[in-house]
Amino acid sequence: MEGARRALPRYLSILAGEEEPAFLQASKVPVSFRGDEPLEELWELHDEGMEKLRENDLREKPGKSLLDLKATIADRILDSCTLCEVRCRVNRKESVGYCRVRETLVASYFLHYGEEPELVPSYTVFFSGCNFRCVFCQNWDISQFRVGVELSPEFMALKMERAFRMGAKNVNFVGGEPTPNLPFVLETLRHVKVPIPVVWNSNMYMREDAMALLDGVVDLYLGDFKWGNDACARKYSKVPRYWEVVTRNFLLAKNHYGAEFFIRHLVVPGHLDCCTEPILKWIAENLGRNIRLNVMFQYRPEYRAMEYREIARTLTLEEMEEARRLVRDFGFKNALVG
Repeated sequence: MEGARRALPRYLSILAGEEEPAFLQASKVPVSFRGDEPLEELWELHDEGMEKLRENDLREKPGKSLLDLKATIADRILDSCTLCEVRCRVNRKESVGYCRVRETLVASYFLHYGEEPELVPSYTVFFSGCNFRCVFCQNWDISQFRVGVELSPEFMALKMERAFRMGAKNVNFVGGEPTPNLPFVLETLRHVKVPIPVVWNSNMYMREDAMALLDGVVDLYLGDFKWGNDACARKYSKVPRYWEVVTRNFLLAKNHYGAEFFIRHLVVPGHLDCCTEPILKWIAENLGRNIRLNVMFQYRPEYRAMEYREIARTLTLEEMEEARRLVRDFGFKNALVG
């Protein structure tokens, strides 16, 4: 936990009751809007609201808040969805998007004890659907299919509050992928009254507009940094422009209000030179060597991985040792490896 204390001071201060989660602060920023204004005008009001948040211009129970505005903008984006960089522009109020999400479906929600030490117990909300098509996905049964139940935001908020009273250290939005479900998440947070930190457990392939809506809401980005180049991302996750998009979003999140990082990298067999090394190099140079990092050896050939001979195996001992050496050589001080 010493590494967590160095890398995640604000998150730990929220757990200690010394600071408020970002979304509760955003709910105290007064913003005047009707909701039917042009989207460009709503974004201008959003920028003004974010400035108030950074200046700590807060009021108890404002008529309408920055958090309300964020939920309104997210709902408007669904009319022609561009929440992620796939930009399918489907009207998701009527049809299923590329992510296989129309209405939010919750596959499961429970107190999770299998995360990193500073996160557990984590109230983990698994959404179905994903904007990636990872051929080795270990959650393929929910990421690649429409499964789960449709819950109201009010009900989800009550479940989060109950989990908090049972000892949950955070609410952990995951999947699948949480990005297509951002409107549901924001609407849910509008009804939450307890100081539970928000963890955004994501592939980080969202658009800049979605990143702006997350600013002032997310306390901890649990970002999944998969690929060190676009060719591997296209081959195994079926997405273009991966490196450009994900590195941009990590840099944006670096400046988000009160947000901190915990980055995960799953080591893929045969991909240390092309992926693990450039990823660790970029993190060290752009996010710093004090960042909380988990370099994981849990890869197994799930889903369709057996169709790709080069990744149809687990890691060798030599690959594990090479990953450990890279973490040491790049000087990471708060890393978990294994």
